[in-house]
Amino acid sequence: MALVAASHIDVDEQGVARIAGSRIKVQFLAVEASQGMSVEEIQKSHPHLSLAEIHAALSYYYDHKAEIDATVQREFREYQRLRAEAGESPLVKRLKAQGKLP
Repeated sequence: MALVAASHIDVDEQGVARIAGSRIKVQFLAVEASQGMSVEEIQKSHPHLSLAEIHAALSYYYDHKAEIDATVQREFREYQRLRAEAGESPLVKRLKAQGKLP
């Protein structure tokens, strides 16, 4: 396991970077930042993380941007595919049948 950024980031055998000692993936914090969240807002969403850990994660992201962006896109396409295959949930079908949803 590689240690990066003053031991704030662990990279596992599959190459997935996480905040050391947590299950939080660097890519999740990068997505939040790309959606306009500030470092302080990210910390409010993840109060167990220090500002140093968040900055280390974003630094790691910028050093590996193309690779992480490709992973995010691949996982999003897979999510969309699985969601399309699943179709409407039984709850949505029931609410439509009751006229409570269009």
